[in-house]
Amino acid sequence: MSIYKNLAKKREFRTLIFLAVIFIIVGFINTDFLTIGSIQNTLKSSLLFIVLVVGLTIVLLTGNIDISVGGTLGLSAAVCGLILKNGGSIFVSILAAIFIGAAIGLINGLGVTKLKISSFIMTLGMLEITRVIHVIYTNGQWVENLPAGFKQLSQMNVLGINVLLIIVLAGITAIHLFLTRSRKGRYFSAIGDNIDGAILLGVPVQRYVIYSFIASGVCAALAGLIFASQIGFISTNAGLGIEMTVIAAAVLGGVSLSGGVGTVIGATIGAVIMISINSALIYMKIPAFWNDAISGLLLIMIVVTDAVLSRRADKHIKKERLKARVLKEEVSVNHAHAK
Repeated sequence: MSIYKNLAKKREFRTLIFLAVIFIIVGFINTDFLTIGSIQNTLKSSLLFIVLVVGLTIVLLTGNIDISVGGTLGLSAAVCGLILKNGGSIFVSILAAIFIGAAIGLINGLGVTKLKISSFIMTLGMLEITRVIHVIYTNGQWVENLPAGFKQLSQMNVLGINVLLIIVLAGITAIHLFLTRSRKGRYFSAIGDNIDGAILLGVPVQRYVIYSFIASGVCAALAGLIFASQIGFISTNAGLGIEMTVIAAAVLGGVSLSGGVGTVIGATIGAVIMISINSALIYMKIPAFWNDAISGLLLIMIVVTDAVLSRRADKHIKKERLKARVLKEEVSVNHAHAK
């Protein structure tokens, strides 16, 4: 029983339960939503957002935020696409996109740590800069007719399971273990939880904040590669507004905007939920223009409900501690009288 209680206290478990509830409810309305093919399509559609939210989570753990992920995605995808169109190899195009993402992340990190610019302002400015560079680099044209070999990268299957999905899940597992089990991995949460305490403990705060932005930039670039491979073309507004969905997914998965709290597992589930909601509305034949409103409403409901449950849990813990303290004092008093 204690195992179930411990699971129920975890935000990731409650988020997973909500995901299951979505599938069950929509499945009753339209059984096609519960087919293996439908579930696989939802997961494949989520890959882009999952990779983005993993990088963003690392930044959020440090108490910062990265709003430039949509611009980084679009620019990286455009660079990759034009290299491929001009006869470059897939390997070179992938390396170039990753380099772009890492460079943008490095600039963000240096701006936040060295110039002391708010991460919100710094990354918001970088978002606009990358958008302009994207348009200039492509001459305002869409990048189309990507090689078939590149587009097939996102379609490869092994035993009926998408290879890209397997790679992404393996990467998430490795990152989760690094952030939660290794000493250096826990630095990111320590910085967001108590930056002064982290400094006193000898944590190189500035270096790890820069690392977090680089990780976010690289993840955004990888998401751009997935986008280009899945869609087959890159428009001048690729990734526009995606940062808000990714932030919502992270919060939905239990990642605190204040820093120090959350896991990439929870954020991943949050990303799947955001895409599942959109898919569910399609299967329920609800007009597409309701998507954002319904997604936003559900997000508010979930976050408020979770906050209420968390407060109740905190109050219960405080009461238990108070009872234990009073009991300890009574025992001490009785022991003194006995003497």
